[in-house]
This record gives sequence, structure tokens and C-alpha cells, in this order.
Amino acid sequence: MTSRIPRSAPLPASLPPAGLDGLDPSFSRLVSAGDDGVTHEWHLLDNAARLAELGVTPVGTILCVHGNPTWSYLWRDLLTQATDAAAQGREAWRVVAVDQLDMGFSERTGEPRDLARRVRDLGDLTASLGLTGPVITLGHDWGGVVSLGWAVDHPDLLAGVAVLNTAIFQPEGTPIPAPLRLTLLRGVLGSATVATPAFLETTLSLAHPPLSDEIRDGYRAPYLEADRRAGIGGFVADIPADESHPSHPELARIAESLRYLAVPALALWGPEDPIFGDRYLDDLVDRMPHADVHRFEGAGHLVAEDVDYAAAVLTWLGDRGTELGSLGTAAANPSRFTVPEPVEGPAGLDDDDLDPNRFDEDYVKPVVEGNPAGLFRYLDPLRDSTDTALVEMAPARGSEPNVVSWRLLSKRVRQIAAGLAMVGVKRGDRVSLLVQPGADLTAVLYACLRIGAVVVVADAGLGLKGLTRAVRGAWPDHVIGAPAGLAAATALGWPGQKISTARYIKPVRRSLDVAYSLGDLVSLGVEEELPDFPAPDDTAAVLFTSGSTGPAKGVVYTHGQLAALVDALADTYGVGVGTGLVAGFAPFALLGPALGARSVTPDMVVTSPKTLTATAVAAAVAAVDATVVFLSPAAITNVVATAHSLTDADREALTSVQEFLSAGAPVSERLLAAASALMPNATAHTPYGMTEGLLMTDITLEGIRDAALTLGGPGGVCVGLPAASTRVRISALNAWGEATGELTDEPMLTGEIVVSAPHIKDHYDSLWLTERESRRGALTGERWHRTGDVGHIDAEGRLWVEGRMPHVIVTEDGVVTPVGPEQQIESVFEVARAALVGVGPLGEEQLVAVIETVPPAFRVSLATSAMASAVRGSVELPIAAVLVVPQLPTDIRHNSKIDRVRLGDWAADVLTGGRMTRP
Repeated sequence: MTSRIPRSAPLPASLPPAGLDGLDPSFSRLVSAGDDGVTHEWHLLDNAARLAELGVTPVGTILCVHGNPTWSYLWRDLLTQATDAAAQGREAWRVVAVDQLDMGFSERTGEPRDLARRVRDLGDLTASLGLTGPVITLGHDWGGVVSLGWAVDHPDLLAGVAVLNTAIFQPEGTPIPAPLRLTLLRGVLGSATVATPAFLETTLSLAHPPLSDEIRDGYRAPYLEADRRAGIGGFVADIPADESHPSHPELARIAESLRYLAVPALALWGPEDPIFGDRYLDDLVDRMPHADVHRFEGAGHLVAEDVDYAAAVLTWLGDRGTELGSLGTAAANPSRFTVPEPVEGPAGLDDDDLDPNRFDEDYVKPVVEGNPAGLFRYLDPLRDSTDTALVEMAPARGSEPNVVSWRLLSKRVRQIAAGLAMVGVKRGDRVSLLVQPGADLTAVLYACLRIGAVVVVADAGLGLKGLTRAVRGAWPDHVIGAPAGLAAATALGWPGQKISTARYIKPVRRSLDVAYSLGDLVSLGVEEELPDFPAPDDTAAVLFTSGSTGPAKGVVYTHGQLAALVDALADTYGVGVGTGLVAGFAPFALLGPALGARSVTPDMVVTSPKTLTATAVAAAVAAVDATVVFLSPAAITNVVATAHSLTDADREALTSVQEFLSAGAPVSERLLAAASALMPNATAHTPYGMTEGLLMTDITLEGIRDAALTLGGPGGVCVGLPAASTRVRISALNAWGEATGELTDEPMLTGEIVVSAPHIKDHYDSLWLTERESRRGALTGERWHRTGDVGHIDAEGRLWVEGRMPHVIVTEDGVVTPVGPEQQIESVFEVARAALVGVGPLGEEQLVAVIETVPPAFRVSLATSAMASAVRGSVELPIAAVLVVPQLPTDIRHNSKIDRVRLGDWAADVLTGGRMTRP
């Protein structure tokens, strides 16, 4: 053991002082434990006595181990919530939260304690307690490692493991986090951790939001004097900074043992942790790929203080109850550990898989020329075709369009795929794509999918902060990017091997940390044989949502689910071989080769849809003789606004379009009609979907007009009938605006919209709680997705969207959804756009209408009495106030989506005397 670990004189254990915020003193107790005749006294929190008073028998024990420099106070909420749950007749769990020796209010031993000894100490304590299974370990910081050390050493008691931010192992060649390196410096360690409370105070400052003074005092309580802080310094000194450290062998033993741990596992993570960031989560998942993971965006190192981790743990235990209970026995059970079977290549589809009568969510159409259906059903069979596969309208400003044949595209995909394999990209590796839509992105995307790598797609429209959050959250193994993307990746420390789209001179390569270029991959992959095709259940992609309803979420799709999406598009819109497809909506720009269509992205900045012009659309249509055009609503607005620039030749080109689609946000009948007038032979559609399910329902312009004639009930935007094999259900709202009803297709019932289809997402990436909520109410074995939208199904089976769940208003007269009333307000002549928000406490919210006028107002104001009367007269609801604004706030990605949450907060401030600033 290193002599640099600070020591102090032995001190006895004690009980915490009364009055610590949130801590029930009845949980505190002192316990003696030891081995070989040497005993030490521990302080711990234990709700066993309270459970006995309630007359309940716990189903198991949660063994909680804190890290440095906290103590068992960290787990106070779990003790309270677990005890309250038992009192309410729910599943009862005993919670034992220890103060490690030399920490908290446990004994100060005066002796150094390394990692192996701490693991033994914990074993001595549980033996003294007579702990029986099932036991769930729960650890944070270095307590995570100690708890997992106990877990791998006690398979006879273990039923599951859970961790908050921790580091299971330090990757070879990677330095420990900078703050810890600084603290370990000679002359710093003692003063920062023992002589002063600097290390403790720095840790307490990492909470999001900041801790209250009372909670800070709770954490400080056992460490008020220097002679009680020696354990803090000892813990830091025991960090295995390299292989020469005495604790490195024990850390390696624990880390490697986790690969064979077969019990249920949970990781709750704060990604804003400057110490244990996402690279440690990535390592943990690599060792326990079966673990349930949830990243709490905005939370950090003290995730136990930042979020309600206790409810998450108890929810997880409730979901896993039967499984956990069956594991906890007094006898050793080898099922807790398993030796992995050899990994084999993907199996081909057999005759049973091709049963034409089979219909379920895993169904994939038959193979084509030996290849799986879906993404490669056309790309390989057309490998010798000189027909056009895709066109880049402006690969460089002022240049001619770049026409790529099927033969060249197929060849490039095979070469890049083989090259990727040569440079270490393996099946299951994550590859972040920071490339603008075009030939390079298409070839790279299909090359990654061809070898079974998982593509991570998050576009620059998220903004630098949002993009950084997304990429770090996905933790890619490799990054393929253009210069701007690689520069950001290098400057911001994004993980992964860097591959550039172009060749650079050595100084530039070094500055961007580039290992290879696409040209290098093409050269390396000329003669390389490709691996077997991925299987339908293999993960294919992580696609990030737009961030319009909170931090962008990673949506995971398998190869089979993407194949089902291709089928849905082909069946719904007749897109296939010979179809010319203009894709001004990034997701569909990448599906052209899978559909067998000639595809082109118009000359535009894809992440800024408002840059698309009518002439650019016409040029794209002419380039591929397009019959199908897909644009986002934001793009359509500018296309219509720039229609005056169309020439006769442009207008003639647009007559070839047969299907015109717009999705991504609600599209008004007026805007859709204006765009349709530019393509007179096209049927205009507006599909309804989201990143989690890109095509759920569909309606035509004529369908919208027909629906307007039968408008009734709560109103809203009619998005049509289910597309392809989609099923739509409603989960009715209760009196508090919560979607608690069972899934039903009962007409005219307002609630959350829930969808199911072969082409909906597989799951959210590292968002276990979000995924759980998304599937709430589904029967076992069925895959449904709660959209977060609120609406109803009419008597004709059409779906109507009435708003978002967070925008539901609960008044004393009942629940109000915003879109229907907004449409009625917009019928007032002077109103251009309207938003309905609620102000006040839930159940007593007052309705406030916020409007844009024609002509636009110059400043924020209360509506005139005449305008307010007209607005109130348009709806059968009690409008408390009408505010006029120059422009309604919209989210960062869709300028047609009103940010009603932000607007409601602003209206509340204005109406309670705040300044009349723009929202």
C-alpha cells in the first residue's frame, strides 16, 4: 500500500447528529463486524426495524455503498421511499446503506485500506448482519466498484446489481480524469482532501441544480474536523492510476468478472459528470451488455441529488420482481455467472421465415438473390447497372450536378465496407456520421450497414451543444466526417477513431486527429471479402430526434425495422425501381437506394429547410425525372414564397410529379394547396410520424378538405388513416390530464396517441425509463409507442391531433387540448396564428390566448377590447386574457411548431406584472 495515503488516529463510530435534512434518525444503527479477531464498528442506515413494525417481510435487501467523499446520507431518499412503499402495501425492500470504514460516522481505523480490503470489509459486515438473499447491490463513485466487488464474491446471495456514476476500469492508455490527477499530485493530496475540506466542497458543487445549504450541511456533518477526513484522502490515493498501483489487480479482477455476471443490472447515469463521464458508462455496458441504462440529461456526478433515482430503482425492482426473487436463495446458484458462447455470424432466413401467412413485427420480406430484403434488396442486384442511382445537385457551388450510377454506388459501398473492416470497424461498432447528405454520406451509410456497424445520425440542426450531447451520449467507436464535423469532434473531445471524407496533408490530418480518409478505405478495400449480411434483429442505426420536445433522444432501429419502413413507403406511395425521388427531408434522402429509386437532394442546406427555393425543387425534379417529391413543412413555406421565380421550363418539369408529400410538423390546408398548385398533376399527402415511427398515418389534400366538412368534437388537425400495417390506439386522459386509459380505438375519445407497426423503433438508446414509459399499457410481447401527442379517432377511423401531452391544460371545468381552440381563434379575420396556454396551478389553470395579428404587431401588448371580444366569441371556452405578440416562439428545428411550454411560462410572468418583452 502506498505510504502517501494520509493516516489519522483511531476514532470510534458514532450516530449522526439529529436534525440532518431529510434523514430519519430511526434508520441509524451501529454494528460491529470483523475477521480474524479484529473487529470494527460501522454506522449504517437500515429500515429493517421499521419494516418489522409494519409487519411486512421484505422481498430482499438493497445493499447501498457510497463513494468518496459522501456517506450513507446519499441514500436517504431510497430508505424513505422504500419504507413508504411497504407502508402502502407495495413491494417491501429492506435497504442497508453503509458508511465505509474511515468514512461517514463509521470507525476511523487509523490504518490504510486498499480496494481489496474494502471489498473484504463489506463482506465482513454483511456476514455479521446475517444478510440473506436476494441482495441487490447499489453503488456510486468508488462505492460502485466496492459494491460490485462484493457482488462477484457473493453469488449465493446476489440477485442483481445497480450503479450510479462510477468507473469500473480505467482503459489502457487513457489517463484518469484531470481533477483526480491534480488531486493526486504531491503537495496537493493531503491539503486538498484532509487538511482542508476542498475536495468535499468541490464534490458538493457538482450538483445540478446546486444543493441547499441544509443538504450541504448533511454531507459535511461527518467531516467537520481534519482528523475525520483521512479516509477521503485515503480513497483518492487508492485510485489505480496505472498498472503499478497496488489496487490495480483487484480492480482488474472485479472488472473482468463482470463480463460473466448474468444477473439483472441497472445503470443510472448523470452525463454532466466531469469525473466519471460517458466513456465509463460505455465500458460498463461493454462488460454487461444486458444492463438497463438510463442517462438523465442535465444530471451530473451527484446524480442521486440531481434526479429521483430512488423511484427509478424501485420501479426497476418492481419490473424485475419475479426474476430477482427467483435468484435470491441461500444456496450457490451458478446461473449468476455464465461463460459466453462463441459469437457466430448472422443466420440466413430459412423456409419458416418466409411463410407468406406469417404476420408479426419481426417479419421481413424474402431474400433477393441471396441478400436479405430491405436495405440491400436493390443495391447489390443493380451492381452492374449504369442507370442513375443518385444525383448531387451542387457538390460544390457553381459546379455541375454529380450523377452517380448504381454500378458506381454499389462498388463504392463494397469498397468502403471492406476498407472499414480493414481499419478495425467491427460488427456492432457505432459509427457517427458527420457528413452532409449526398453521395459520400449515402455510400458511407450503406457501407457501415453492410458490415453490421451501427450508424449514429444526428444533424447539425441540433446546434453545437445539442450535437455534442447526442454524439457523446451515443459514444461512437468511430467518427466519419467532413472538415467542419471533424473539427468540432476534435475540439470538443468527441470519442471515436476519426475518418475524413477527403484526403488532407499531414499537418491537417494531425490537427483533426484523422486516422484515415475515405480514399484510404477505398484503396484498402479493393480486394477484401465482405462479411455475411447482418441479421434482421441486428441493430442498424441510432437516429436522434429533433430536440423540439426536450433533449434529443437516440432512437434505435434494427435492420428488420428499417426494412419494414422501406416496405411501408413502397406500399403506401408506390416508390420503387424506376421512381425518381426528390428528398428535401434528410431521413428519406438516405432511403432512395433501399427503395431502388433514383434519388436527389435539392440544392439547399438540409439542416435549414427554409433555404430551399422553388427553382431548386424544379431543378431537382428535372435531374431525375422525379415522380415523387418529399419536403418538410418549413421548406414548403419558402418554396411557395419563391414560386414567382419559376420559369416556364421549371413549371413544365414540375408537371411530372405524381405524389407530393410533406411531414415533420402539421401542414395547413392553405399551405398544402399552394404547394400542390405548383405540381398540378400530383396528389398531395401529409403523412403523420416522428423519428420513432416515420410513417404512421397518411392523408391527402382532398382528405383534409373532406375532414373539414365533418369537423366535430374537440377538433384538431386530421392526419388521416393508418398507413401500411400501422395500428393506432388512444389512451384516454384522466381528470388531471394524464394518459391512464387502456389502449382503445373507441371513436371521439381524447387521449394520448399510441401506435404500433413493424417499422416503429426498437427502443430508445440508454433511456430505460423513457422507453418504459413509451411502452406503458402494452400487452406483453406487443410493441407499442406512446407518441406524446394527444388526439382522437373519429367515426371514420381517421386520426386527429389535438396537441402535445405537455400542452394539455387542466382547468377547474375540465381538460382542454389546445389545437382545436387555436384553429377557431385563427378564424378571426385579424388573427394570423394563435396559441392557447394555461396559467396557474394544475386543476385551476386559466386559459390565455396569445396571438399574432395581421398586420404584425410591433410590440407585446394586451389585445384591444374589440380584438379580445372577437377571440372570446370564436370559442366556447372562458378565455381569461388575450395577449398580442409580434411573433410566436417556435422550437429550434420546426418553425411551424409553437413552443407552448415556453409561451405559458412567459404569459404567466407577463400577467403577474413582468415586463412586456417578446416571448
